[in-house]
Amino acid sequence: MQGLSGTLRLSRRIVCGCILGMALAPLPLRAAAGILVHKDPNCGCCGAWAKHVGAAGFSVKIEETSDLDAIRNRLGVPSDLAACHTAEVGGYLVEGHVPAVAISRMLEERPRAAGIAVPGMPPGSPGMGGKPQGYPVIVFGPSGRRTYMQFVGSEEVG
Repeated sequence: MQGLSGTLRLSRRIVCGCILGMALAPLPLRAAAGILVHKDPNCGCCGAWAKHVGAAGFSVKIEETSDLDAIRNRLGVPSDLAACHTAEVGGYLVEGHVPAVAISRMLEERPRAAGIAVPGMPPGSPGMGGKPQGYPVIVFGPSGRRTYMQFVGSEEVG
């Protein structure tokens, strides 16, 4: 009998340890990350970009507004980096047609920055039609800005 109860105690410890380990294990960043997208209600490419990040595993919530400038000012997006939508995820800003892979990388690396941006509306970027062209993803914040990644369409290059 004692051998059986010893086995049960060990089994309980193992089970409790496994449960605790699963509870404390970090979730994949995309599964844990919800993106709040601020977009104009009349903009189709913003909705297409939201579908792109949703298909990559992010949980997407859309807030429609006709005054994106007020949101960008409140959040601190530099005007020269502005695009057609602004998003918030994991304590960062995402401005414009940033590929989901760049957002995932930012959330994994956690750079000291306010966020990342794809200024303007590059043809072929996620959510945009047209022949894909090259463009940078810019990381920006109080310590300046730099090119974070390079893309052609949704494909990373360089």
